[in-house]
Amino acid sequence: MTTIVKICGLMTGEAVSAAVEAGAGMVGFVFFPPSPRSLSVEQAAALTAMVPPGVTRVALSVDADDALLDEIAAGAGVDMMQLHGHETPARVSEIRQRYGLPVMKAVSIAGPEDVDRARTYEPVVDRLMFDAKPPKAATRPGGNALAFDWRLITGQTWAKPWVLAGGLTPDNVAEAIRISGAPAVDVSSGVEVSPGVKDLQKIRDFTAVVKAA
Repeated sequence: MTTIVKICGLMTGEAVSAAVEAGAGMVGFVFFPPSPRSLSVEQAAALTAMVPPGVTRVALSVDADDALLDEIAAGAGVDMMQLHGHETPARVSEIRQRYGLPVMKAVSIAGPEDVDRARTYEPVVDRLMFDAKPPKAATRPGGNALAFDWRLITGQTWAKPWVLAGGLTPDNVAEAIRISGAPAVDVSSGVEVSPGVKDLQKIRDFTAVVKAA
C-alpha cells in the first residue's frame, strides 16, 4: 500500500498546486497565530478552493475555542479537523460531534508513556498523528523540525489510521517509514526554505521519495 503524504502549513496557491500535482493525499492549513504558517479563514478558503476532489483538506488548530472552530467549519472549506494542542479525549469527541467532520488528534511523543497516552484517543478519533514533543521554550506544538525515536512505535497496532510527523525531510522520510511502518507521513518545515515559505522542489522531492519507499 502506498504511504499517504500530507503537506502541512500551505500558504500560497503555488504551494497548494505543487502539493496536489506531486500526489499529496492530504493538505494542511494552519489556524494558530503564533505559527508563521497561520492563515485567516478567508485566506484558507481561497486556497482550499483550489484543491481537487480526492485530496483531503485539513484544518490545524491548537486548543481552539468553539468560536474559532465554528468559523473554520463554516467558511474554510475543509474536510477534517486536526487538533494539535492539549485537547482531552472528551473535547475531541465533542468537536467531532459538533461539526460532523472527521478529527485527527496529534499526540506529542518522547517516551513509551506518550505512546500509551495516545491509546486514550483511539475511541474518539478518525486518525491519530504522532509528532515530536516541542522544546520547552517553543511557541507552537509542531513544525519545529524535530523528530522523535521512531522505534517507540515500531510494531504497534492501532485501531485507527495514523500519521507520522516531526522533523521529516526528503532525506530521512524513507528511513522513517521503514522503521515506523507509517501508513501516512506529514511534513511542514522539512519542505521549507524558511519558516512558512515552502520550497516547491522539496515538496516534489519529498513526495517522490515516499512513493518510492
